[in-house]
Amino acid sequence: MKKILIILFVLNVTAASAQTAENIIIITTDGLRWQEVFAGMDSAIANNKKFNQDDSAAIFKKYWAIDAVERRKKIMPFLWSIIEKNGQIYGNRNYGNKIDNANPYWFSYPGYNEIFTGYPDTLINSNSYPPNPNTTLLEFLNNQPKYKNKVAAFGAWDAFDRILNEERGKFPVYSAFDLTGGTHPTATEKTINNLLKDSYKPFGEAECLDVFTHYGAMNYLQTKKPRVLYISYGETDEWAHSGQYRDYLHAANQVDKWISDIWNYVQSDPFYKNKTAIFITTDHGRGDAKKKNGQAHNTN
Repeated sequence: MKKILIILFVLNVTAASAQTAENIIIITTDGLRWQEVFAGMDSAIANNKKFNQDDSAAIFKKYWAIDAVERRKKIMPFLWSIIEKNGQIYGNRNYGNKIDNANPYWFSYPGYNEIFTGYPDTLINSNSYPPNPNTTLLEFLNNQPKYKNKVAAFGAWDAFDRILNEERGKFPVYSAFDLTGGTHPTATEKTINNLLKDSYKPFGEAECLDVFTHYGAMNYLQTKKPRVLYISYGETDEWAHSGQYRDYLHAANQVDKWISDIWNYVQSDPFYKNKTAIFITTDHGRGDAKKKNGQAHNTN
């Protein structure tokens, strides 16, 4: 069986432990390699003209340090400060801390199914697979009286409607270019919707830029106060597929900042403060033995 990495960060912002959390925020950033998370920028990739977008000097200036501990802080400073001090971080394979997918595939739908059901389903063998026949954690929670109609999901990729089975689950899934606010959007929702419609679409109609997913989710968090929220960023995977290592690093750095924004908001709002657990992970790895595999999915 092929195995693919899941990196898991748990940011525990509850008063006692994650088991006492009243609210849950789950965050994924697609296809982020454990190598950058734990060791920072890879100089072999950054020096490769195929991947550095003719901008190796700028990449090294922003993200390079001799020491791996310092390098990783340059990409994800929030992870290696607040999360490291207040949470738990798993997945550093350099120390034998291997967290692997159980499904035999190397791509997203099977990975997300496993994240949200807790087990692999080998029948889910395509990213174009129909609506998920399995009950996800989000659907399960939405069926509990305590969380009924207090669950929502935001994903940059349009497949999340199917992965989370929005129709059967009966909770809102805002994916790709879905507009928020229904027939009566607020002024903020109108602005986000207009920007989304007029935005540059480097990944076509199937996936929007992460900035729209993030601010749509943040607005929902602040105004609707969900008890369970899922946010999926996608640019770490898209830029890696494109072989654009600079943008891949920038995307990971930006996700780290957005996680910081979510943490700061949660800790400033009495509804969430010290009552919320944040889980952060990814759906697959990219490979490292052959640097060219950074564009594709792979076993680690």
